[in-house]
Amino acid sequence: MPDLPTGTVTFLFSDIEGSTRLLQACGDRWPPLLRRHQELLSAAFAAHEGQVVGTEGDSFFVVFRSPTGAVRAALDAQRALTEEAWPSDGEIRARIGIHTGEGVLSGDTYVGLDVHRAARIMAAGHGGQILLSAATEALARPSLPEGAELADLGSHRLKDLAVAERIFMLTSPGLPADFPALRSIDVRPSTLPTQLTSFVGRERELAEVRELLEAHRLVTLTGPGGTGKTRLSLQVATDVMDRFPDGVHFVALAPIRELELVLPTIGQVLGLADPGREPLQRLPEHIGERRLLLVLDNLEQVVEAAPDIGELLRATANLRMIASSRSALRVYGEQEYPVAPLGLPDPRSDQPDLVAESPAVALFVERARAVRPGFALTSENAAAIVEICRRLEGLPLAIELAAARIRILSPEAMLARLTSTLDLGSGGARDLPERQQTLRGAIAWSYDILDDRDRRFFMQFSVFVGGADLEAVEAIMGEADALDGIGSLLDKSLVRQLDDAGDARFRMLEAIREFANERLVESGEADAVRRRHARHYIEMVESMAAEIMGPRQKELLDRIEREHDNLRAAIAASVEYGETNLALRALAGLWRFWQMRGYLVEGRERARRILAMTGIDADPPCLARAQEAAGGLAYWQGDFAVAREHYGVALAIHREHSTEAEVANALFNRIMSFVIESQTPDAPPVIPVHASDESAEALAIYRRIGDRPGEGRVLWAMMNNEILTRTGAYDRIEELARQCIEIFTAADDRFMLAWTRYMLGISDNLRERAVQAHAHNIEALQLFRETGDLSGYALVLDGLAVTAYLAGDRPRSMRLAGAANAIQAQGGAQLGRLNREWSDFYPEKLAQDDAELRAAYDEGRQLPLDDVIELALEPYPIPGG
Repeated sequence: MPDLPTGTVTFLFSDIEGSTRLLQACGDRWPPLLRRHQELLSAAFAAHEGQVVGTEGDSFFVVFRSPTGAVRAALDAQRALTEEAWPSDGEIRARIGIHTGEGVLSGDTYVGLDVHRAARIMAAGHGGQILLSAATEALARPSLPEGAELADLGSHRLKDLAVAERIFMLTSPGLPADFPALRSIDVRPSTLPTQLTSFVGRERELAEVRELLEAHRLVTLTGPGGTGKTRLSLQVATDVMDRFPDGVHFVALAPIRELELVLPTIGQVLGLADPGREPLQRLPEHIGERRLLLVLDNLEQVVEAAPDIGELLRATANLRMIASSRSALRVYGEQEYPVAPLGLPDPRSDQPDLVAESPAVALFVERARAVRPGFALTSENAAAIVEICRRLEGLPLAIELAAARIRILSPEAMLARLTSTLDLGSGGARDLPERQQTLRGAIAWSYDILDDRDRRFFMQFSVFVGGADLEAVEAIMGEADALDGIGSLLDKSLVRQLDDAGDARFRMLEAIREFANERLVESGEADAVRRRHARHYIEMVESMAAEIMGPRQKELLDRIEREHDNLRAAIAASVEYGETNLALRALAGLWRFWQMRGYLVEGRERARRILAMTGIDADPPCLARAQEAAGGLAYWQGDFAVAREHYGVALAIHREHSTEAEVANALFNRIMSFVIESQTPDAPPVIPVHASDESAEALAIYRRIGDRPGEGRVLWAMMNNEILTRTGAYDRIEELARQCIEIFTAADDRFMLAWTRYMLGISDNLRERAVQAHAHNIEALQLFRETGDLSGYALVLDGLAVTAYLAGDRPRSMRLAGAANAIQAQGGAQLGRLNREWSDFYPEKLAQDDAELRAAYDEGRQLPLDDVIELALEPYPIPGG
């Protein structure tokens, strides 16, 4: 080995994420895959004069004489791994951490705190991610490769290191850029989204808002769309994170239009179970004395909820908020902070080094490079760029729109167009703030140069919330116009193209969408377009509902998740226009998604609104299905009496108007509400007689019509009753389970297979058969993992926590229980409390007087979902196993 460098050096650590899982999945194929990984990384490091200090298993420890070499080597390594044709079950993703510090040798390796810091930075990352320390960032930023960017992820406490480290993420075109929160041990929970572009300028504003936040509990950043309110609020929140030991949380309110959903949305972000029920009472109780910071983003469309926000502040002692809105909230104690445009350069200056110090110019140059990597500020174009930024008055969105045109216009040509077609001093509505007039002018500039066909397409595209795929665009705007229209708007940077799981997806920036929507309303076509939009998306989800319990479940749930904002808009339009039948169909089609993906609170509120519409009796079978959906939402929140009311209405309608299969399904729903509720502490431990009669009726119907999956569900309910009433009839339980597994396997009903395994896990936990309980719950967990079913995760993790406790691994039990609790709070499900009552397992009580168990429980609550699943699947010794 060549002599290792000393003095100031740059350390790089890497390892493979999930290597144990890959080893288990690949078996004998793993060693050659691992060797290929080592070959690719070794070549990348050597190409930039990196010296491998050590390797252990799948990890590398490499030293570089310069941070630039380390950065380039890391990018090459990640590109090589990304481009390699790995098998589908053996894709290798490495995480890389880089730190620059003192190279102190001891024998043939390095020692010292800087080595540990580099290793801990790597350990905080995820597969495919490159993380840099602040020291490396400062040295590497001036010489980043073309297209590479650094995103500030804030300060994080790392294991065994007393001083927090400010961490930056290195990204580059073609490499992944969307990752979960870092795996730091920071006790400050955070849901702030990662910012993938650098924060330009605003040092004065940052300091002023930080100071205001010290003196005021509510600081509202005001100004028109596009001035950078959200970006400024996120940077302030990142900078002051150390002041809020109990968490900093981002609450995205842009998709919310109903005032009643503002506080429940805040509650859901904070992990409050069922925040929609008396939120002004329950939210303050949940927050208590905790020191929290909330970032409330895009409040303008629900500004009438300001009194509730003010009341929440008055009811809590240590809660603080940063809000972004186009107008102040006007509540007591609020401090408004108008967000001014970016600083402008001296109009007399055309020297690149002086001009570059202007934040407005810096933003223009950075965004121009994003679309034309070779773009540079030169003495030839500096004067034109200065004048562009000045004419755009330093407004970030206007500057970004202008910079995006660099791909087709030089700065000089762009300036000529601004001079001839856009009067930035006027042109907006006189009753709007001057800055908003200017922003409207900037967007209008792009709009005004469209031809009539593009303008109509631009206006109509604004109906999509959160973007759309080509199929939706064709359905709503006409197949003949879709491709040409999208292509034209893409060229003009009025629509952005996203890579959505391999499919093209298109969306507008929100401020542009709002401008386009205003034009749509003015055109008189808004109602017709919104109706087409609502019908398309509700028909889409209705067509999926029939298959959502089948083998395509994850694919369909993921698609609904992508279109959730469009579906919200479709429901809102249906309610607004009195399209009762359409709204009922939406409720029936969406409820399973709301249940499985953690939107129970929202689902119940929307169900309440829909069922309050006039004319719901016009289509009885449709109403029955909507009533069943409302019952399902109430059931999963543990509100069994309300669920049974909805199920009763549905059953009565089905008996009169529907098929035998729908009658049997309605009977099954009512049966389950009795089976579960009858096992609560206040209820008698036996299923009611009439529910038993309904079981027999449902079973007879399903057998008569040959519906084997339906028959299996009733047998499953009967098995549950035997387990939960603790009859001791284990032979009958096992026989019912055998029939259920046989039926559900034949039907490929993985949802019910998972719940059958889960109930068998409960049965074995009650019998203190830890080995068998663990096996059943692991199988259930793997099935739920296939579809991302949050309700399933929560209950199965609870079951595994009980098993671990029985097996004597109490810290593991507490971690799993904490994770289950957090997932339930996130999704609004309330069946977990019954799970713990059945097993006589109360982790919160167990942890009250045991610091180690409390720490493990709290750790579990903070674990990312993927880490929770990995923990649950990790083998551990179980007595008798």
